[in-house]
Amino acid sequence: MPERRLPISTPAAAGPRRHPRRQRRHCRLLVLPAFALALVSLVYLSFSSHPNLPFHDVPCQIEFLPSVDDLVEPGIYNNFTGFSLNYISKENVSSSNGIFEPLFGGHQSLQEREETYYARNQTLHCGFVQGPEDYPNTGFDLDENDKIYMASCRVVVSSCIFGSSDYLRRPTKSKIGPYSKKNVCFVMFLDELTLGTLSSEGTGPDETGFIGLWRIVVVEKLPYKDMRRAGKVPKFLAHRLFPFAMYSIWLDSKLRLNADPMLIVEYFLWRNKAEYAISVHYDRTCVSEEVLQNKRLNKYNHTAIDEQFYFYQSDGLVKFNESGREPVLPSCSYHYLMI
Repeated sequence: MPERRLPISTPAAAGPRRHPRRQRRHCRLLVLPAFALALVSLVYLSFSSHPNLPFHDVPCQIEFLPSVDDLVEPGIYNNFTGFSLNYISKENVSSSNGIFEPLFGGHQSLQEREETYYARNQTLHCGFVQGPEDYPNTGFDLDENDKIYMASCRVVVSSCIFGSSDYLRRPTKSKIGPYSKKNVCFVMFLDELTLGTLSSEGTGPDETGFIGLWRIVVVEKLPYKDMRRAGKVPKFLAHRLFPFAMYSIWLDSKLRLNADPMLIVEYFLWRNKAEYAISVHYDRTCVSEEVLQNKRLNKYNHTAIDEQFYFYQSDGLVKFNESGREPVLPSCSYHYLMI
């Protein structure tokens, strides 16, 4: 297949509205897959140093192209397994006592879960599952105009803030070229609480619905009470929210985008003929360490953490062997975070 320019065209973002923000001493480079079955997803942010990392004194140069001028999307790499996916959008499953409870993730059995691991044509659970007509929506409701906008995206950078849990950090506009400003969708998902907080601080969306480059999309009725869990919906289900996007970059709300998205795509995917970029944790190397850290921070109920960890072990997870460690990706002094 011959090389071709990326056929993308989306509305331009609104003009800049600058306001002071606290300076951060460090950021982290973060590359993540949203969902390997459907489309590419990656996240990038550069950071200068981290006091807790033994290798923070050694800089790592990311050799991006100097600009996106004449950037050309490569042809098909011929290393993909072709198959089609459909998603369960509605179900009517009753429990043993005859009571039905619609769930955002649906009622997937363990056997159905196992079958989804095979790369083949199939219909599977992947969020946004609704109950019968007379039942309320299961959550993550979006305005129809936002859905239309998101369906127009071909390359997207997305992030979220729920529960007014963080500051809104705008991409560094001086690092984003005119092409990306015009053709890349920058979408920030907020709940109504966060939107209200921003508006009360005088930093709410303008009349076109933008805060800087961010197109603000308000989510009504979050499917989970835990804000961390609710944040996993746009993080891992970007292929559902942006059904026609070819490339998706997920940005943690604690980080700021400091590079042009198209240069990130070119460096991590096109240049290496990769379908997605994935990474190791910047600090921890074993799931058991992550379990202990989650307990230390009381992120979740400890019993629930143990139950989930035991489930992973029953699936064959073993403790990481430090003596046999080999880097998954050459990451120089930048380590990546995969959740």
